[in-house]
Amino acid sequence: MQPRIPRQPAQDQGTIHADDDAGLGAELAAVVAGARRRAVRDGDRQVDTAHLLHSLIESDPEVRAAVGDAPQLARLLGYLVQRSIGYGLRWQGAVEDSGALPVVRPAEGKGDGAWSPVAAAALEYARCRARRRGADRADGADLLAGLVVDPESRAVEVLERAGVAARDLAVRIDGDGAVRDPGAGSRTSSG
Repeated sequence: MQPRIPRQPAQDQGTIHADDDAGLGAELAAVVAGARRRAVRDGDRQVDTAHLLHSLIESDPEVRAAVGDAPQLARLLGYLVQRSIGYGLRWQGAVEDSGALPVVRPAEGKGDGAWSPVAAAALEYARCRARRRGADRADGADLLAGLVVDPESRAVEVLERAGVAARDLAVRIDGDGAVRDPGAGSRTSSG
């Protein structure tokens, strides 16, 4: 009988690789570690934006406040929990790819818990957004902004299914409705 929870190599058990936590504050580094553990536990090949959203919502009160009121949060958390037992099963074994980036293969030696292209772009967006506002480290709002930039991401799909309009959320994060993408040239393919 196979174990229900896939085993992680010793170096991967709850740790964050150096390239994952660079430019992230301690709280956000914990969010990244939680998303990695959730992906491995769920048997997903890659950490995607829904894993990051789930971990972020659970740990950051400011992000929860930006997302909405208690009923909206409860519905959102319900959808996030269901991903491993319901509609999320269709995501297992598939790479989260909105088409904006080339699909990347997991780095050799990392195995389970590699980043989807969209999740990696969201983390990079968070770092760039933090630098734009003059901060050394990204925070939860920076990552949330990165998660809603790509309208085809799994995080946006989950938000929309839970009744949280991603575009309205972007307005609440940035105040003026403009979600600026500092890496727009590198995140889109030009034929």
